[in-house]
Amino acid sequence: MPIQQVIHDQRVPVKIWTDDVDERSKAQLANIASLPFVHHHVAAMADVHLGIGATIGSVIATHKAIIPAAVGVDIGCGMVAARLSITANELDEKSLQRVFDQISRDVPVGRAQHADNRVLADAARPFEPGLKALIERHPELLKAFGKFSKWANQMGTLGGGNHFIEVCLDEANQVWVMLHSGSRGIGNAIASYFIELARKDMERWMIQLPDRDLAYFPQGSEYFADYVEAVHWAQEYAMQNRQSMLELVLAALTRHLPPFKVTTEAVNCHHNYVAMEHHYGEDVWVTRKGAIRARAGDVGIVPGSMGARSFIVRGKGNLESFCSSAHGAGRRMSRTAAEKHFTQADLVQQTEGVIWCSRPRVSSAARTRACWTRSLGRTRILRRSWKTRTT
Repeated sequence: MPIQQVIHDQRVPVKIWTDDVDERSKAQLANIASLPFVHHHVAAMADVHLGIGATIGSVIATHKAIIPAAVGVDIGCGMVAARLSITANELDEKSLQRVFDQISRDVPVGRAQHADNRVLADAARPFEPGLKALIERHPELLKAFGKFSKWANQMGTLGGGNHFIEVCLDEANQVWVMLHSGSRGIGNAIASYFIELARKDMERWMIQLPDRDLAYFPQGSEYFADYVEAVHWAQEYAMQNRQSMLELVLAALTRHLPPFKVTTEAVNCHHNYVAMEHHYGEDVWVTRKGAIRARAGDVGIVPGSMGARSFIVRGKGNLESFCSSAHGAGRRMSRTAAEKHFTQADLVQQTEGVIWCSRPRVSSAARTRACWTRSLGRTRILRRSWKTRTT
């Protein structure tokens, strides 16, 4: 897909891969492009929409600086998917309902976490030394996390918002498992803590910004190295969290479906993260806020809205996008607006043929191509094919 729009009125241009972008999002993109450390240009994916500070669906390359709020509060949020050897012909509604119930028991959603006697200790243990070192230098992180939450207990849990678990079918009626989640409460605590430190630095140095949520850490400043360490810790935690949930879901399927094998290596990719990469002749920090890495040959996941197709994609290595791709269905309205616009009857109609979680909070608004619902996390199991796999 070629670039559809270019904004030229800031220090660097903004290149946008859609002609459907609202004025507030354009203004937000222009704010980013005005910053003195942004490298070459700002890239905005086809699903771009308004965010906090930085626009969701934006890719920002920066010289010797990182904007914590651009990385976001769900550090390392992303997707994992795997194809199984069984097909729709081997499924029936009774077994699917049992699978749904099993996943609901085995994978905590919303604010829930694993009980102490069900902690995924082997998955969580490798993260303990890194977090301990961070907390020794920043004991306030524990306050940000909250006394009732336990980071180890949250390993292998879904969370809320637009996070989901799916058992779905591709165009060949092959069964897939797909889920969307991130670094849970500990990632949010790390992000919120360092975002506030960056804001305080801006105030102390009297740096004027077009948006206070664009506060940044310059490389070599007091908290830069600690933030890089913390954000990479949270990104690895998020990756393992998805892998752990995938294993729990596969175990649930194993209990209630005919024997099967995983026939592809799991695709596990971030879409809220920062990494050091080389672009346009420079080593720069690349922040993808609602975008996936798409170097030539990279495999990624672009999830559709509830009831719409999702895609397994292969990167083309587009240099102007900083080798990036869209991460999801986008949004035409806020969650609050969606709850006013869509009814429970709309949701029932749009999800015909889907076994899904029907808590009142979930069913109060439809998650469609236009918007996400404000849900407590969701499990859904499709009885008919709608997921398309492309390369």
